[in-house]
Amino acid sequence: MLSRRYFLRTIISLCFAVTTLFFAPPSFAIGGKLPALDQLAPEFTLPTNTGNGEIALTDLRGKWVVLYFYPKDFTAGCTLEARRFQQDLPKYIAQNAQIIGVSADSVDSHAEFCNSEGLKFPLLADTTGEVSKAYGSWLGNLSVRHSFIIDPKGILRATFVKVNPVIHSTEVLTRLTELQGNVS
Repeated sequence: MLSRRYFLRTIISLCFAVTTLFFAPPSFAIGGKLPALDQLAPEFTLPTNTGNGEIALTDLRGKWVVLYFYPKDFTAGCTLEARRFQQDLPKYIAQNAQIIGVSADSVDSHAEFCNSEGLKFPLLADTTGEVSKAYGSWLGNLSVRHSFIIDPKGILRATFVKVNPVIHSTEVLTRLTELQGNVS
């Protein structure tokens, strides 16, 4: 049985998302401009739920990075997407890849979400939306469900904008494998 808190968060998030999508002014762009492929990915440093303070993209040089943006902790689609990434985490680790989730939720919310779902990868708190904006993944006051693969040198190699949480981790793994096969 779903907890009342989870249910209320989900209802509020869905109401906000529907309102934002259908009643936004015409000049309101969904997501914004995506960063260019085969260029350095936008740098960032954000606080994390892991107790390590902050994580910077430069800290992850030497690893592949799967950077995924999602709207809200504890919502149905975001929970499913996170569970799929967690399920596939050993495959990512075997491919020298670090999964990083980003949303506008607080560090405390991320910690609670990771604890409730058993997530073993960091979630970053982009409470101002600055990093989400730099990646073209911001809508009003929520991150848009976009994902990016960044190579060990910090170069953006793949972008995913039409994300289905059910199959997304599998899609990312497939593309990561393809990219690693093309790197000399």
